Amino acid sequence: MFKLKILREDANYSFRSFFELPNDTDEVLAEFGYAFARTRLQLPRTSRQLERLTELRQQLEETIPYVSLSSEAAKREILIAPVLSRVAVICKRVLRIEYPLKINNLLQGNLDYLIQSEHSLIVVEAKRDDLTRGFTQLAVEMIALSMLENAPNTIYGTVTMGDVWVFGTLETASRTVTRDITSYTLPDDLEEIVKIFVGILE
Repeated sequence: MFKLKILREDANYSFRSFFELPNDTDEVLAEFGYAFARTRLQLPRTSRQLERLTELRQQLEETIPYVSLSSEAAKREILIAPVLSRVAVICKRVLRIEYPLKINNLLQGNLDYLIQSEHSLIVVEAKRDDLTRGFTQLAVEMIALSMLENAPNTIYGTVTMGDVWVFGTLETASRTVTRDITSYTLPDDLEEIVKIFVGILE
């Protein structure tokens, strides 16, 4: 099939540039030799009893009516950071925010959130709107992470608008990025979201 090149090898791109491209996710990933799939992912989930989620849910439900969530910064501060910091505390793992990463001139920029354990890592991309383009950016960030030394064979990612969360995986063996067709919402699916994060990091 006839295929146009999207990326110029002599140009510089940041991860954010991929959010701004008009191309579909599969076309962008093909530039890096990756396939794109959409299916229901069987994500790991912890069976542990998780502490203090009731308080966190209460905090979210009390706060949401009184904060304007029209900007990405507001969503990150009010909805995303509290959830991820709770995951970090449960798993006793460092949550890195605005983590700088440069592989080459096509793959560089800051990751909104990165959290890793010995065998796995999760990158989280926060967006004010447009989960579809947000997922394209997330997928490219996962490709960049897969190029690091000792990167796990499966990399997990999440794109979120704060109230909606969508997971994805990158499999290095099959060179495939998969977007979950299920999405989770806050505050209703808080426990489910946290159980998935903890399950991945355990």
